[in-house]
Amino acid sequence: MKWKESDFNNGILKIKSVLIYGPDAGLVDELCDKAIDKLEIEKDNLLAIDANELREKQDALFAESCSPSMFGGQKAVIIAGAGDSDTKIISDLVTSSSLCATVIITAGDLRVGSLRKLFEDGKDIAAIACYADDTKTLEALIHKELSADAGIRQVTPDAMSYMLSHLGGDRGITRSFLQKIAIYVSDKHVVDLEDVEKCLPDTSASSADDYMYSLTAGHINQTMVALDRLMYAGADANMLVRMLYNHFTRLLTAVVDGQLPKLFWKVADKFNMAVKIWPEAEIVNVLSKLNELEKQFRTNGMLPEILIRDFSLKLSVRAAKLALKRRK
Repeated sequence: MKWKESDFNNGILKIKSVLIYGPDAGLVDELCDKAIDKLEIEKDNLLAIDANELREKQDALFAESCSPSMFGGQKAVIIAGAGDSDTKIISDLVTSSSLCATVIITAGDLRVGSLRKLFEDGKDIAAIACYADDTKTLEALIHKELSADAGIRQVTPDAMSYMLSHLGGDRGITRSFLQKIAIYVSDKHVVDLEDVEKCLPDTSASSADDYMYSLTAGHINQTMVALDRLMYAGADANMLVRMLYNHFTRLLTAVVDGQLPKLFWKVADKFNMAVKIWPEAEIVNVLSKLNELEKQFRTNGMLPEILIRDFSLKLSVRAAKLALKRRK
């Protein structure tokens, strides 16, 4: 079965196994934790292994998954970082008539392949994709977390626009930030722009802004200077890729639908330029390359920082050429 996030809360109690996958690693982790909570799994009834260990620990995995709990209660097994090469073992496990545990599979951004097909076509198993929040879902999340329940009476329009421009690439980071800002403004109960700028996650908000919007507008020098600042501040290359993925996804929506997202005024001009110069096909290609880049961080012998610098330079040069072509 194919699930949406709204299917998860009640559905998790009715199935044998779920595949939770996608580029938003924070949301993958959040749903995995939520499954354990919903199933009321005690520590002694939980087994977690990495997919790299599947073949080595296959016998132990099946023995644990197909035997009742010695302590009573529901059992669960988590297999992390799965891929299509693991489909045969996972299929044998989740279709076993002796299965006693709920099997939770987590994975990164999977293409349509054997593992997704197994779970999407199954009757008592399900797959749920975890993609970066779009403007609509992100705004709903912000309103939920920064509500009267958190002691917040107001979020100013500028603060909301700024958060919509900077958050959404990783659900875990977004929630962490929103919890932080709620505590930060607990004395005045109002979230304004200055508060948001001070509390944004580890990387510099202004440098992150300059990096993303300068890149897609074709401002090569500004892009690389902003990236240098981010790297100097200790920005994680994986997080930068997720930020770019979210940024290009918003750009794609604007290009296809003709609807601009709510933007902070300082970046609106650059984003409007990007909408005019980037064709849909090129944006789709960039999104695919961003997925490949994140995989290269784990498999390529080069440092992720070198790969992200090379990728950013080439992409900003491409944007500059698109902008020049439009002006002719």
